[in-house]
Amino acid sequence: MKDKFLTFWIAEEEYGMGIEYVTEIIGVQKITKVPDMPHFIKGVINLRGRVIPVVDVRTRFGLSEREYDERTCIVVIHVNDQATGMIVDRVNEVLNIPQDQIEFSHSGDVNKERSFILGIGKTEDSVKILLDVEKFMTH
Repeated sequence: MKDKFLTFWIAEEEYGMGIEYVTEIIGVQKITKVPDMPHFIKGVINLRGRVIPVVDVRTRFGLSEREYDERTCIVVIHVNDQATGMIVDRVNEVLNIPQDQIEFSHSGDVNKERSFILGIGKTEDSVKILLDVEKFMTH
């Protein structure tokens, strides 16, 4: 699974995350709101008897919300012994992006400690913004 990234769309940009974090992709289902949570945590879902928190990636990135449609998905990931759902506009594909095709975030970046960006993955015809999933889930 090294160098494999699940790519997905948020607004007009294509992102990727290491496939090793992804356990499954499901359609949007009933989300139970939980009071007193950050605005980007939409609530929890019951996934085959497990209660899983759900994060809306759009609002986590500070983008405007939009209605979910038939392309909207929940990507269930597993990080630090915790399953979490990430709502994305649509899932694209799994790509192989070798390490030598990734420009990693620069250490001079003033927001590096808070940045969710692992780097920029270059493909034949485009670039993908690669998420540091562990930082995304802990900050």
